[in-house]
Amino acid sequence: MKIDEFPQDMQPHLLPAHEGRLVYRCLGCGAQFGIEQLLYVCPECRQVLLLEDANFERLKAVPGAVWRRIFDYRKMLTVPALRGIYRYHEFIGPVIPLDAVLYLGEGHTPVVRANVPLRDELGIDFYFKNEGQNPSASFKDRGMASALSYIHSLIQRGILSEVLAVCASTGDTSAAAALYGAYLKPRIKSAVLLPHQKVTPQQLSQPLGSGATVFEIPGVFDDCMKVVEALSEEYPVALLNSKNAWRILGQESYSYEIAQDFEYDVSQLAVVVPIGNAGNITAVMSGFLKFLEAGVINALPKIVGVQSEHADPVYRYYLEPQADRRRFVPVTVRASVAQAAMIGNPVSMPRVIHMVERYNQTAGCQRVFFAAVAEQDIMDWQLTANRNGHIACTHGGEALAGLRAARAHGWVQPGDIAVLDSTAHALKFSGFQDMYFENRFPEEFGITPNPALVNQPVYIRPKDLEQVPAPGRPLKDEEFRRFVRRTAEDIAGRLQLRKRA
Repeated sequence: MKIDEFPQDMQPHLLPAHEGRLVYRCLGCGAQFGIEQLLYVCPECRQVLLLEDANFERLKAVPGAVWRRIFDYRKMLTVPALRGIYRYHEFIGPVIPLDAVLYLGEGHTPVVRANVPLRDELGIDFYFKNEGQNPSASFKDRGMASALSYIHSLIQRGILSEVLAVCASTGDTSAAAALYGAYLKPRIKSAVLLPHQKVTPQQLSQPLGSGATVFEIPGVFDDCMKVVEALSEEYPVALLNSKNAWRILGQESYSYEIAQDFEYDVSQLAVVVPIGNAGNITAVMSGFLKFLEAGVINALPKIVGVQSEHADPVYRYYLEPQADRRRFVPVTVRASVAQAAMIGNPVSMPRVIHMVERYNQTAGCQRVFFAAVAEQDIMDWQLTANRNGHIACTHGGEALAGLRAARAHGWVQPGDIAVLDSTAHALKFSGFQDMYFENRFPEEFGITPNPALVNQPVYIRPKDLEQVPAPGRPLKDEEFRRFVRRTAEDIAGRLQLRKRA
């Protein structure tokens, strides 16, 4: 719809006019810094940063009911910059001009309700939010659209000229960074660091296909992260990992979309999120807190953060019930099918600690919980979900296993509605499904296939046929008719079909 076709009282609000004043705030010493330069850690104490809008009070002056109408009407706009995560421009990037917004189709991924058998099995109504339907097939596009849009605005203003963007990745971050960087070529070039042979072939092909320079190094993601941190500190490069606070800002859109999808009533929701590098769970909490403060929602949903037992430093931190006795200790990761979760020292851990405290204090009770799940459960629940009509990745299986754990602990009740983060497209991790079906998981994964979940192709070649078709050698006439008839009979027998009366 065109703007002049909307209700007159809404027309002035549809194109963002809020003059945001974003600043970096250090979570360590509390210092604030301007955003004219790209900062990743505090120059004073080296702690991580968050972006805050010093003009946020102006957003609170707009009634929550009006904000809800603004976002709902914006769904009908055809303005490209407002079709993605920047539908919530005032809350995500109010300093970014609309003509600098980079939109490749990210955001507004569907929430798909679990079918009746799966809901009955879990004893709760729940949905998967299919983040694999983002452009590079993962949720990372949300943060990358934010980070690259801001860099684009700096280029437009002449503050930056040419940018080399770098990131460490377990696969999905590199795909998103390379894709969004390629759209802004030649002003932006991309280089990505991956742990050698720790990324699926599908994920490796993505940054290569987008033209990024790809480096593989020994070790795991944590080792790659240390290298790109050293690069960002010593060389003029743009760091695109979630250490970049602009990434966190873009990923807050996940919360805003969930609120809008459930008509802004989130009081009975439980949002289940795999943790990984801890940027996404930080963003989810931050987004809901902002919407609550502005009156867009009236309550905070429960948040369940999930980690694999093979990489569970956040879970271990919160095992200690007394906050003043908690100590964060990085862990040595073991092999995991949830590859983005193979992070033993999440860079956003200080953000998690900060946000969990704020979230629970604002709610007036505990609303954030943490679970660790077995690798066996991750694969079994992923396959179970997909056998019930979903396209869940291994991290979606991790979320479903986490929901099962939350139900067992009583954190999530039958009257709640859960929203599970399936962070990427299932096809990115199809190799793990093949390993499960063929029973060839290395011992360190600790996964034994459940025969009830194994599925493999059945080769049909009737033994009484001397001739069968082959490429370049088709059958003809009676031979072909006999091949079709006998093959159909064999298939019908295996499926226990009876002929029509």
